[in-house]
Amino acid sequence: MIQALWALPAALFAAALPALGADPPPPPPATAPLFSLVQVVLALLLVLAAIGAFAWLVRRISPGYGTAGGLRVVGGVMVGPRERLVVVEVGDTWLLLGVASGGVSLVHSMARPPQAAGAGAAQGAQFSRLLGQMLKQRGRADR
Repeated sequence: MIQALWALPAALFAAALPALGADPPPPPPATAPLFSLVQVVLALLLVLAAIGAFAWLVRRISPGYGTAGGLRVVGGVMVGPRERLVVVEVGDTWLLLGVASGGVSLVHSMARPPQAAGAGAAQGAQFSRLLGQMLKQRGRADR
């Protein structure tokens, strides 16, 4: 009986013995990790290209997204920590806008001065002069 109990493990061991002595499977080639890395990088580039194409498409299709249309900011000045006055040119009209955390409001509108066609420091000086005049007028009107 004891011999019968030993017969079963011995038979199992004998059956597994050729498998233990068999040659191990060959290792994967050294280029396998490199190939996997290339696949991951190409997939990442494909996803980034798709995101860029989608952003470009949204900018092209959405109205008012991207270009400013006929608007041009002529200049601006800070009048408080979160408030500023901005002159925006729309066609032949200049709009003086008050921009604050609560919103944007029209302060004054006027025709574009003829000498405003030139750009640079002259335009900035003219803006400062016009803004000073408008602030003086507004100060008199508030009293």
